[in-house]
Amino acid sequence: MFILAACVEPAPPINPVTMPLPRVQKLRSNPWLVIGLLWIAGCLNYIDRLMITTMRGSIKEAIPMTEAQFGLLTSVVLLVYGICSPIAGYLADRFNRSLVIIGSLFAWSAVTGLTAFATTYDQLLSLRVLLALSQVICVPASVALVVDYHRGATRSLASGLLLSGFMSGAALSGLGGWLAAGPGWDYAHKTFGLIGLGYGIALLFLLRDPPVEEGGAPSGEIASSPVRPGEAFRVLFSNRDYLLILVYNCVLGVVGWSVIGWMPTYMKEQFNLTQGAAGMYTTVYLNTAALLGLIIGGKWADRWSRTNERARLIVPIIGLCLAAPAVLLLTNAATVALALAGLVVYGLTRYFADANMMPILCLLVDPRHRATSWGVASLFSTMVGGAGIYAGGILRDARIDISRIFQFAAINLFLSALLLFIIYRRQARVAAKR
Repeated sequence: MFILAACVEPAPPINPVTMPLPRVQKLRSNPWLVIGLLWIAGCLNYIDRLMITTMRGSIKEAIPMTEAQFGLLTSVVLLVYGICSPIAGYLADRFNRSLVIIGSLFAWSAVTGLTAFATTYDQLLSLRVLLALSQVICVPASVALVVDYHRGATRSLASGLLLSGFMSGAALSGLGGWLAAGPGWDYAHKTFGLIGLGYGIALLFLLRDPPVEEGGAPSGEIASSPVRPGEAFRVLFSNRDYLLILVYNCVLGVVGWSVIGWMPTYMKEQFNLTQGAAGMYTTVYLNTAALLGLIIGGKWADRWSRTNERARLIVPIIGLCLAAPAVLLLTNAATVALALAGLVVYGLTRYFADANMMPILCLLVDPRHRATSWGVASLFSTMVGGAGIYAGGILRDARIDISRIFQFAAINLFLSALLLFIIYRRQARVAAKR
């Protein structure tokens, strides 16, 4: 990640937030083309990261390891990703975002290809750490670049569409297991490594940051002086609304990771399903509903924001308040069909919040610190979310009914909505004083 930063050019200085927005030149990349390009990059990002989880048998046959060691191959990525997210966000604010994304794509694709040549567990684990280091900068740079292009009534929809690319990559990571069962796990890594390198070459010609005005200031909202790390973190942590967003992100992170981590187990035990059926029900219904939720929540917030600039806060509040009873419905369902209905409503409405996360940050933080703010929030969400999964395991060991995990998740959804409502009221008071 740090090597990538040295290879890209610093972002030019920009106008202070308080100054009027300048007239802009025609964008060198179409805003919706940028979404499409980043959607594919995000999809590849998650495929390369998660496909190893679908090829357990093939990898253990080639490289002997314990179950705990195999689990560590995924856990270490989550740990490194979370710890490095704030620094990755800062680098995405400091340097040209497009080149940061392209450099990250080249780096993680090369690591993915090299993984095919690992012959020992230590080599495989080291390459997983390198994968996390090379991938971590892509997400904050991508979400920040999207809102650089989409500055008005398309911001939430654009953010939701971008995140749907990452979610689609998670769903398509099963291709790795399919390839591992045929040509081999090493073939899968070589294939996706080469695809990523080829796509990186294409992005060199297609992906650009928004243009710069003749006077040296970039178009749009992006801010003035070069970003300094000490200043960025000091400003963010002195922003009360942003601190509330961090708490909100932690609470919501516990919900998201708990549902993903424990829902297949709950469905299997509650309705006596096979492991395969429980996994398929959870992933297919939840991910499909979530994809729709990202689009609907984004489109709705964009449309409403034309008459209410704080609609990007209101739509997630509504969604979270609907998601909470859906989780309670799920945990008290007497049939699989009713449980799946609750899961679909949860996925559809819960992801209104994700579609509007970066647009909300745009309302609260200095434009110079957008990617940094996303990275810091990701650190807290990942760490607390991982702890939430572990806590669920402790409850299971204590023979506490698994439905308690989801009842706690429902309470957290209401708490998340309350935190957003507090921010909404604070922003409304600020607007009233203008």
